[in-house]
Amino acid sequence: MTVYAVNPEDLQAVLVATLGERVLHIAISRAELCLDVRAADLLEVAQTLRDAPGCQFEQLMDLCGVDYSDYKGRGRDGPRFGAVLHLLSVSLNQRLRLRVAAPDDALPMLPSVTPVWNSANWFEREAFDLFGIVFEGHNDLRRILTDYGFIGHPFRKDFPLSGHVEMRYDAQSRRVIYQPVTIEPREITPRIIREDNYGGLH
Repeated sequence: MTVYAVNPEDLQAVLVATLGERVLHIAISRAELCLDVRAADLLEVAQTLRDAPGCQFEQLMDLCGVDYSDYKGRGRDGPRFGAVLHLLSVSLNQRLRLRVAAPDDALPMLPSVTPVWNSANWFEREAFDLFGIVFEGHNDLRRILTDYGFIGHPFRKDFPLSGHVEMRYDAQSRRVIYQPVTIEPREITPRIIREDNYGGLH
């Protein structure tokens, strides 16, 4: 069996030649190649990355949502929400990080890559549930980790630590009910306790 040792510089040259103007930004960071593309080009780029010679990224290993709101004013301007896809080419033994930003902060939308990589199904549902990113073309986009009546998206940076509603079993009505949160927000500061002769030291 032949093992391909592809260095990131060679792969970068292949991607620039293959994708052309669809490359927004490409860079090597920590020995990994990272490629940024526009949301409008995502589906076409995904198909090219899967099928083109020299790319052949047959597997989507992960897709996760991101919220860049804390980066405003720290050298990063641009859309707040996006997705990061980690791709693997088994046949060529190479990896790629693909990033795409959702153009509208109020209603973040990206095209679904499930027609290209079926493994994106649950990853996109997770990003929808936790970040509120809508994946157009996904055939079953619904919450996957939070409950049916859950309000909001808990991985957004502005989501309150205690949530919006709480759930409890009501013995009188014999069912689970939802009500506004009754827990007062508080800061928890850890306390360090050192006993005398801690660790056998005198």
